[in-house]
Amino acid sequence: MTDTAQNNDTTAEDSSDELVVELKEWLGENWDPELTVAEWWERLGTSGWGVPMWPVEWFGKGLSRNESVKVQTTITNYGALPAPGGLGLLLAGPTITVHGSDEQKQQYLREIVTGQKAWCQLFSEPGAGSDLAGLQTRAVKDGEEWIVNGQKVWTSGGQAADLGMLIARTDPDQPKHAGITYFLIDMHQPGMDVRPLKEMTGRAMFNEVFITDARVSDDAILGGLGNGWRVANTTLMFERAGLGAGGGSAAVSLAMPGTVMGDLDKRAGDFVRSGGRQGASAATMFGSGPKGLIEAAKNVGKDKDPVLRQKLMGLYSLGEVARYNNLRLKAAMAAGKDIPGLPNIAKLSMSEMVRQSRDISLSIAGPYGTLHAYDAESRKALDAATGLPGLGAVTEAALFAQGPPIYGGTDQVQRNIIGERVLGLPKEPGPAKDTPFKDLPKNG
Repeated sequence: MTDTAQNNDTTAEDSSDELVVELKEWLGENWDPELTVAEWWERLGTSGWGVPMWPVEWFGKGLSRNESVKVQTTITNYGALPAPGGLGLLLAGPTITVHGSDEQKQQYLREIVTGQKAWCQLFSEPGAGSDLAGLQTRAVKDGEEWIVNGQKVWTSGGQAADLGMLIARTDPDQPKHAGITYFLIDMHQPGMDVRPLKEMTGRAMFNEVFITDARVSDDAILGGLGNGWRVANTTLMFERAGLGAGGGSAAVSLAMPGTVMGDLDKRAGDFVRSGGRQGASAATMFGSGPKGLIEAAKNVGKDKDPVLRQKLMGLYSLGEVARYNNLRLKAAMAAGKDIPGLPNIAKLSMSEMVRQSRDISLSIAGPYGTLHAYDAESRKALDAATGLPGLGAVTEAALFAQGPPIYGGTDQVQRNIIGERVLGLPKEPGPAKDTPFKDLPKNG
């Protein structure tokens, strides 16, 4: 390593340490477990520490992804409640920051960073999943409003959302990727029928949404009339970057944002686990990532198995490659450049890591991995009967592992994007680009 590179690394490390010191001082002065969740998120969100990657003028600190992950980790390790999770911070806020007017930013961003409103994503349809531009939900102009009719599916968190990111077709005479508009729609109005879809895990994270004569105003159009495909691609870029491997793992708040779940008026300290650790119990045998799996293998005496060791090393290597790719992107962006396709590669890497983690976890669990519990009490009984704390979490993760390669854009979609937009490979044959949507053959 050159002296210059060493100096740059040292400078970045020093800067990061100063960041942590500053944040801990702020937490010492502001964190109070007796505050309500709403009161704490108001402090955190308006300070810039809640969404440190966002612009300074819009509730952020303009930090890099790595610095942002360090901030989130510091908040969690300190024992404070992290920023509100969900699609508001992950997708809606960043997209509004890029495409919204100042009026829209003022209207929506504060309620996102303070957890006052929860969001969902109304993109996919029964006949428009991988082929999202084939969506048929219609928005028809009615004075200064639009009347929306259609059906959406795979809507994560729709049952808890106050607002939705909706893309709908506003001009069927335009070609497929044109004539689509991006709306910010009220989920509580008549005509928004949210129906949970129960998964094989026993939970219902996804929903289908039937939209019948719902209304949305002109001033809730994001990015301009007919520009919805461009705005939607921004949302998808943030989604792939947020879901993809290599960006670190933001702490997930146990409190839910928005008006539906009722957490805002509860005591903030009640949502913080002992020792500042969020999510899984400290007694859980199977931790997240390679380190947790290595410990799990040791606990059952399988850490000497050469095949399992090889698989663990492969999973660790994938994580390191993803981490270095993120550092490459950070360096490129600092130099005013980009690495085309890297968010898509990160999404593909995450899917593969999920699959490998599933297979390794089940190998460690052995025959017990065929057992699953569908509620909290049953999970406790399963853990007690098998002597494997956290087994229920392992089997649930194994069942859910089929989801990540599909949601956020399937693996096949990511490969098509890389092939066509990055490598310049020819597209699949089909109708001419300028064919009006109404004249295209529709999925059955």
